[in-house]
Amino acid sequence: MKSKFYYPFSTLAMIALALFFVVGCEGPMGPEGADGTDGIDGNLTCLECHSEGNIQTVKEQFYQSVHSAGEVAVDYAGGRASCAQCHSNEGFVEFASNGEVLENIAAPTPWECSTCHGLHETFEEIDYALRLDDPIAFIFDASVTADFGNGNLCANCHQSRAAEPNVSNPGSDFEITSSHYGPHHGAQSNVLYGAGFAEIVGSQTYPAAGVSTHFTGASCTSCHMGEYTNVPDVGWGSGDPALGGHTFNPNVEACVVCHTSATDFDYASIQTTVQAQLDELKALLLAQGVIEEGFDEFYEVDPDTGEVILVVESDGFHPHTGTYTMAQAQAFFNWTGLNEDRSVGVHNPDYVKALLTNSIEAITNN
Repeated sequence: MKSKFYYPFSTLAMIALALFFVVGCEGPMGPEGADGTDGIDGNLTCLECHSEGNIQTVKEQFYQSVHSAGEVAVDYAGGRASCAQCHSNEGFVEFASNGEVLENIAAPTPWECSTCHGLHETFEEIDYALRLDDPIAFIFDASVTADFGNGNLCANCHQSRAAEPNVSNPGSDFEITSSHYGPHHGAQSNVLYGAGFAEIVGSQTYPAAGVSTHFTGASCTSCHMGEYTNVPDVGWGSGDPALGGHTFNPNVEACVVCHTSATDFDYASIQTTVQAQLDELKALLLAQGVIEEGFDEFYEVDPDTGEVILVVESDGFHPHTGTYTMAQAQAFFNWTGLNEDRSVGVHNPDYVKALLTNSIEAITNN
């Protein structure tokens, strides 16, 4: 019988090592790689956000924004599928990606950088681009579209959720079935564009939609994201909010670019005029029983006495459910929507003043 011959381990290792150096380094050449993009350094793309202090500066500005507040972004509405697209980070990302939110969200969180910006997806210049930037189709009528430029992302949420009464339920009367009825709490894009409110016939003519200089000559970002200001005599040190940047609080300095003599937002007394009209219309709606004041009641401990006391605070004014004339319902729709626009006429002065004037006329002798 022939005996088997075994190489010692050390001999086998030396042979394998020799073959590696002779053969292993001489494999076939792979395909030629694609040319890099001239003039773009990958590290510079990262530094757009990750330069020293830059991303933290933006975050600190955003923390001063109402958009970062949980009671606005998440509480009550953040997890509900019908509301989550605008009231939670997860909902907006799902809406931006799929066009809808399919189910309730179990653990919604407030908005953050990646809510509005697609981050760490392409690792190119557009890596931090806005998630939505196409012109919007309005919810009140999808056939009406508008291009807000860089504000298209904002306009997806800041618009009316309902058509005005005579469009949704035409007739001589209108039944308000919910204390939450109205355009919703932020129909700024409708005001800015000039469409979607109840254009009651009256003494004032309504300007055509999309012609306001604040729509054609400015944008959400140019007014609400001007130069950041937070100094003791203007910002938090004085009790006033910081302005500009990612706080989204408008800065008068942004207005001066066009309105060179502006010193505050009451340019040409527009806010004074509109606030007087809002107050007049509110008084009429109260007198006619269309709206009523709501109250929140809760208990808290008196810090001085330690006694538990009942606290009653106003919850604002809401519609009183019931059936009203169409003019009353339309006047309410205009009042609550323009009141919650919160620009007090600045977004679209001519349109706002026409809506309020004609609403007041329509129900003055109701």
